[in-house]
Amino acid sequence: MQEHASISARLDAPSDSTTNVLAAITAVRDNTPLVQCLTNAVVSNITANALLAAGAAPAMCDTPAESYDFARIATGVLVNGGTPSAEQYEGMRQAIAGAKDARTPWVLDPVAAGALAARTDFYREVMQLYPAVIRGNASEIGVLAGSGQGGRGVDATDKAEDVLAAACTLSQQTGATVAISGAVDYVVTGDRVTAVEGGHPTMAQVIGTGCFLGALVAAYAGAALAAGLDRHDAVVAAHAHTAAAGSVAGSLYATRPGSFAVAWLDALAELSAEQVIDRVSLRELKAGRQA
Repeated sequence: MQEHASISARLDAPSDSTTNVLAAITAVRDNTPLVQCLTNAVVSNITANALLAAGAAPAMCDTPAESYDFARIATGVLVNGGTPSAEQYEGMRQAIAGAKDARTPWVLDPVAAGALAARTDFYREVMQLYPAVIRGNASEIGVLAGSGQGGRGVDATDKAEDVLAAACTLSQQTGATVAISGAVDYVVTGDRVTAVEGGHPTMAQVIGTGCFLGALVAAYAGAALAAGLDRHDAVVAAHAHTAAAGSVAGSLYATRPGSFAVAWLDALAELSAEQVIDRVSLRELKAGRQA
């Protein structure tokens, strides 16, 4: 019988992990990582604006003729398959090749994995090419881990907690940090699991908050590599930054998604690293083994 990691006792995040999260936020702000975004047409604008607000520099470069070369100079690369075309698929393959050759961290955001065969096959193909991070909702991660059927389009029908064991296995098989978005976000690297609690329900009513998170993860992963910081903690920091900004926006405009989106962008820019930590709960989950 295949072994999976079992998730047991909850522990407060150790102080060194919190220190690393603070350092990752500072590294992004101080170094303005350049993020190549091969993303979907629906979210390009909010992704670019949110990266700028968070302290990164966006580049929406996805043509096949340029993607390889740009990935070699980028700090991080996002591959998001939300609205793919044949040309964009090729651009993504070229960007992944360039990132691999330059050792640029790249992030796979497998939008609607399991819902449509062509994109699911593409995700399964490229996840073998050493992504630094695989980030998605519970249903998307479950499909790539071989333990789920997929969600309803881009919406998850599974709970993040239900795919944690499979995410641990996926991380071990690919070498990637696996991030699962939900009411509570989880970041998994091997047997290490960190829960990030925060944010606001209105985030689900604003197009692009999840897709932007993939771009911010690319910014944080790249900045962490350049600064010699732990990748797992950097991915936690990206989720904490996004959630904390959502918490601020929700306290102002809980029932007004348009105003919420603007306030969320403002909070991404205005929150200090210490304020980010104060607005979220970080917990380590102990992963064991069971048959």
